[in-house]
Amino acid sequence: MTEKEKMLSGKLYMASDAELREEAKRCRKLIRLFNNSTEEEMDYRTSLLNDLFGKVGKNAFIEPTFRCDYGKNIYIGDNFFANYDCIILDVCKVEIGNNVMFGPRVCVYTAGHPIDTEVRITGLEFGQEIKIGDNVWVCGNTVINPGVKIGDNVVIGSGSVVTKDIEDNVIAAGNPCKVLRKITQEDKEYWNKKREEYFED
Repeated sequence: MTEKEKMLSGKLYMASDAELREEAKRCRKLIRLFNNSTEEEMDYRTSLLNDLFGKVGKNAFIEPTFRCDYGKNIYIGDNFFANYDCIILDVCKVEIGNNVMFGPRVCVYTAGHPIDTEVRITGLEFGQEIKIGDNVWVCGNTVINPGVKIGDNVVIGSGSVVTKDIEDNVIAAGNPCKVLRKITQEDKEYWNKKREEYFED
C-alpha cells in the first residue's frame, strides 16, 4: 500500500511521504487563495471550495479563515455554514450532512498519534473517519475527535470536546461531551410559536 492508502484506511502512515507532501502543498495554496479572497468574490470562493473538497453541496458557505490538511477527504452536503476559524484535519474522510452549522472555532480532527513514545517519535501517524449527520448545529469552540459519529438533528453545546458517538435527536455538551437530553415535541412547539410571532410582527 502507498502511504496515502494507509492514511485513508486508518493504518499507521508517514505524513512526510512525497505524494502526501504534494497534496498538502496544493491544499495550502487553495486555502491561501480562499482566505485572502474578499466578500465581493463569492463566486470565486465557491469555485475554490469545489476545487478543494471531495464534494460540496449547494449553498455551502465558509467564513474565512479556514484551515484543512488535504481538502479532498472532506465531503459536505447542502446548506453548510462554518463560522470564523474552522479547522478540519482531514487525514481520513470527514463526511458532513445537509443543513449543518458550525459556530466559530469549531475543530474537526481525524488525525491521531501513537500513545507509545518510541512509536510516536518515528513520525508515524494515523487517522479515523468522522461523520456528522443532517441538521446538526455544532456551537463555538467545539472539538470533534477522531472516529466520532454525530447523528441527525443534534445540537452540540459550546466548548464541547466530543470523544464518543452522539445519537440522533439530542442536545449534548461538555468535556467530555455527554448527552444532556432528548430534543422533544415541546421544543418543536416552542420554537414554532416563536417563528409565528416573528411573522406576526
